[in-house]
Amino acid sequence: MKSLLSVSGLSKNFVKELDSFQRVANLFGESTKKETVYAVDDISFDVMTGEVVGLVGESGCGKSTVARMISGILEPTSGEIIFKGERISLNGSPVKKEHLLSIQMVFQNPFSSLNPRLKVVDIVGEAPVHHGLVNRKNRDDYVKNFLTLAGLDEQFLNRYPHQLSGGQRQRTGIARALAVNPDFLICDEAIAALDVSIQAQIINLFKDLRDKLELTYLFISHDLSAVENISDRVIIMYLGRIVEVATTEQIFGSPNHPYTRALLEEIPRLDRRKRKFSVIKGEVPSPINPPSGCHFHPRCPYAIKRCKIEVPKLENIANGHQSACHLNI
Repeated sequence: MKSLLSVSGLSKNFVKELDSFQRVANLFGESTKKETVYAVDDISFDVMTGEVVGLVGESGCGKSTVARMISGILEPTSGEIIFKGERISLNGSPVKKEHLLSIQMVFQNPFSSLNPRLKVVDIVGEAPVHHGLVNRKNRDDYVKNFLTLAGLDEQFLNRYPHQLSGGQRQRTGIARALAVNPDFLICDEAIAALDVSIQAQIINLFKDLRDKLELTYLFISHDLSAVENISDRVIIMYLGRIVEVATTEQIFGSPNHPYTRALLEEIPRLDRRKRKFSVIKGEVPSPINPPSGCHFHPRCPYAIKRCKIEVPKLENIANGHQSACHLNI
């Protein structure tokens, strides 16, 4: 398969500037410094055309930051993003219109991501009209087609978001993303705010849309069961870094990194009904002051001295399987 998206050396830091009180205090001998959050730390990966790649990790590991950089919402601190063989403009330069339209996001909260003052027809139809994909005269029929693709009928055209259920709001968000004919869809925790029964419906919808529209997905989630159901490959992140990349079968059948193993151990399964579950020991370190060496070493039961000093490289351990662990257990 051909690479649709290529991310290389991507990093994002958020700097908290000193407030007025802190600046004045520094004049009188304090040594308060700016705080830097290292949200994403030098990651690289590819997404092939027609592929579904799952991006997994605990809350705060940088998944949504990655999504927002790829979609052009956030400016990367360093690194590059190549889409369809072209480098997406960085350093304050405008992103090309075709890239903005080709990469669309479905957000986590289907209520806050929809304008409460607009009707569904305006929410879904605004971007296509603005970008000249359809004229205003034909907008309603155009919107109906995408609502149908998302599993809604025309009776929802003139409803406001507060008149919709959670699943209907998320389907509206999906229709909005599809309405500009994207090639690449980023699903940022798109099922996290939904009931379990609705989650299954939305995952099935994503599968159907992939076949009908030949879409490529970056499916971001902390729900490993959902990722296993829909993804071809899986990327595991921890505290801003990628720790393992492999096919879905390899990740769930023979995980290598201790963090991946710990995550998989906590998936509820029927054959583990008598097993006592325990969370991963320790707290996730602060991205303001991350640990040296391997970020996972303070919580890793296999950590050795080298893990505390040297950053492990993401290396091939098998065909299509990469892991960032000094032990390669």
